[in-house]
Amino acid sequence: MKNRLLVTAALPYANGYIHLGHIAGAYLPADIFVRFKRLCDEEIIFVCGSDEHGTAIEISAMKESVSPKEIIDRYHFANKDAFDKLGISFDIYSRTSNEIHHKTSQDFFLNLFDKDLLIQKTEKQLYSEKDKRFLADRFVEGTCPVCGYEEARGDQCESCGSNLTPLELKNPKSKISGDTPVVKESMNFFFPLEAFQPKLEEWIKGKANWKSNVKNYCEGWFKTGLKDRAITRDLDWGVKVPVKNTEGKVIYVWFEAPIGYISATKELFIQRGTPEKWSEYWCEEDTRMIHFIGKDNIIFHAIVFPAMLMAHGGFVLAENIPANEFLNLDGAKLSKSKGHGILVKDVVESFNPDVVRYSVASNMPENKDSDFSWEDLQAKNNNELAAILGNFINRTVVFAKSKFDNKIPTRVSKEIPEIFSYIKSQMKIIEECYNNYKFRDALNETMNIARAANKYFNDSEPWKVIKSDEAKCGEIINDCLQIAHSLAIAVSPVIPFTSDKILKVLGKDTTDFKWEKIGELVLLGGTELGENEILFPQIELPAAKEEETVVAEDNLIAIDDFKKVKLATAIVINAEAVPKSKKLLKLKVKCGSKEKQIIAGIAEHYSAEQMLNKTVVIVDNLKPAKLMGLESQGMLLAAKIDGKLKVISVDGEIADGADVS
Repeated sequence: MKNRLLVTAALPYANGYIHLGHIAGAYLPADIFVRFKRLCDEEIIFVCGSDEHGTAIEISAMKESVSPKEIIDRYHFANKDAFDKLGISFDIYSRTSNEIHHKTSQDFFLNLFDKDLLIQKTEKQLYSEKDKRFLADRFVEGTCPVCGYEEARGDQCESCGSNLTPLELKNPKSKISGDTPVVKESMNFFFPLEAFQPKLEEWIKGKANWKSNVKNYCEGWFKTGLKDRAITRDLDWGVKVPVKNTEGKVIYVWFEAPIGYISATKELFIQRGTPEKWSEYWCEEDTRMIHFIGKDNIIFHAIVFPAMLMAHGGFVLAENIPANEFLNLDGAKLSKSKGHGILVKDVVESFNPDVVRYSVASNMPENKDSDFSWEDLQAKNNNELAAILGNFINRTVVFAKSKFDNKIPTRVSKEIPEIFSYIKSQMKIIEECYNNYKFRDALNETMNIARAANKYFNDSEPWKVIKSDEAKCGEIINDCLQIAHSLAIAVSPVIPFTSDKILKVLGKDTTDFKWEKIGELVLLGGTELGENEILFPQIELPAAKEEETVVAEDNLIAIDDFKKVKLATAIVINAEAVPKSKKLLKLKVKCGSKEKQIIAGIAEHYSAEQMLNKTVVIVDNLKPAKLMGLESQGMLLAAKIDGKLKVISVDGEIADGADVS
């Protein structure tokens, strides 16, 4: 079994900010996979960096009258910061403007040049006498020969969508100076991609476990036939061509950008003080290399880059390229160039980054395009993270703190409950999902552990057991805290910040923080618990304004009147009878981040013990009132039929503090 893993995520182009579409396509799946593999103690590195050359960056610089370096610095550091805040755990986030990348790319070019693999072709191009330069496609603007649009680019008409070349444009103009260019000849180097088609077809044929979208995409290119591709351009900004008589030429960005994975790996091991170790990951056959990309990058990672590595020789090829489809917003593709998207730098300032990670992961476009919405993010937080995972952790810790002196109860019995066998079996299922890049399935199976944990707590009824057998109750709570530790490990690939918080609450270090420890009893009885916190506060989105039609009938109220009443879920953390009263119970409830005292007239129907740990619905904005000298800060909801009172309660999958509407 190969255990050395080299994971790459597509190099984002440094002319704009990262949005959630990029995250769903390449960076989150890669990070989840890497975090899982680190838990399995596998030897792994995760490399990425900014792609910082090309005409788009030059054009941006010209528009702003700044240098290309100012453009790439702005977006490189902003995107690096956004990745950090979202918890994308690169071993290195490099950049292609670094000297080591220029040198690595030039050495790669020279390897092919010295082997006489590169083809030199002289072609006609547009040249600006005023600018003293050849004009690459995006430096030219003119009239589209297909639809007549007068501001068509040299590579594409944005009006009719036609693919173009600069020479096809009518009335071409330089976008730099407005000069009318002339036609001149220029020599450039081409990579013989066509010659590598048979090798590539044979290589991809053996990849039975690749996603069908990747294989089908490649087969489509093979069917039409691969064509040789230019690997140099007449530009100022980029990696200079390292051969004589090539002044004013740079290596084409599509060619040198993937070499950025190699140069980033070199840079990483220089930083670690073992500069030669990079070759173990790139040149030794027992390396497993995996490229995480969006589907618009398949051609470069599944066809072009492998052909380049084949031509160079001595490099490993990718074991897998699990490309994702697109994440859409309101049914339209998230697009940096069109300004349609949700920027990561903004969303991490507004929401818990783990909620963003969870929402994207649970809706990841693994096999087809998927849609993102704020309502779905809200639902994922309130109805899943808070109601299932957060609820279990909180109720367990609150019980341990209140009934066992803020310590982990000590286990006496050697009998292990069946739930731990279930957790072990789930661990194997989740592991298989991750190894097959099925991240949505892995997340759902992980949350099934949290669902089972809530059921175990409910079925065990520790609030009843403690009255007759404190030791047995201690065993139940010990079990639940052990399960909480297993959950901290299991959820960490997707929601790592929350995982860290759970460990702190449990008073546990990372000694046993390994995949193999899921389902194991690792917490020591008597350990002091840390400070508890609400892991996932309820998210409220601004309500959409809707016109309401109200029919005038007796006793009917307007919707605005009803909205004045705030209903919320709350968990009863303490209950006791009110002295000298047959009807009243004094309840202490926890509602989100606050605690309240409620005096409820339910003692003839419920004992104090029956109310403990029950999740109820309360009126949360009621003015305080006094009953028998005690302040009541809210009111329970209850139903009464045939003289019997039934408190409205909710199941264990809804956390306290949830809004009821």
